[in-house]
Amino acid sequence: MKKLITIFLLLQIMHHAYSQEEGRFRFQMDLGVAAPKDGGIGALINFEPQVLVTRNLTLGLRMGVAGLAKEVTYYEIPDDYDGELSANSSVSGTANYYFNYGKGKVAPYIGAGFGYYALSNIKVDGSDFNEDEVRGLKANFAWAPMIRAGVELGKFRIGAEYNFLPNSDLQHVSGEVIGQAINEYFGFTLGYFVGGGKWGR
Repeated sequence: MKKLITIFLLLQIMHHAYSQEEGRFRFQMDLGVAAPKDGGIGALINFEPQVLVTRNLTLGLRMGVAGLAKEVTYYEIPDDYDGELSANSSVSGTANYYFNYGKGKVAPYIGAGFGYYALSNIKVDGSDFNEDEVRGLKANFAWAPMIRAGVELGKFRIGAEYNFLPNSDLQHVSGEVIGQAINEYFGFTLGYFVGGGKWGR
């Protein structure tokens, strides 16, 4: 009887250690490169608590920040502006679907989300940059979707995402609207998650 109990306990430990479990929580962290739709470069960071609804489906809440340097459209082209900066923060509900059904340590996935974004786009003039003015700039707010895909390798993940954000006003540091900024961007991310067990048996 003791041997049977020991074997049962060992099997349970292996099950918990090597598979994603329905009803368990995970916390996901991603860092990556962001590429605006019309050119430029930037960086992003996402934090995302998730719950495993089934063994191959997670629901989560992604909290992210992206900083971008990008191309913009001006209403008038002045001579004394020398830099473009963009930042957005977001909170999005998400869902990921995994194709390995808990079999194997490699877990491809596709996902989507929809959330609320705070968008800020400024044109910086190096001669009159003022931190107080930047803090007082008006942000644009929008609801927008996101799609993503990637693969999880044990506790690590490699992913790509696209954020379908609407255009917004481009402001000078003084708060004057001088153009329009395209906010859509592609992201390539590397990440890690804790909790939820591992993929594989």
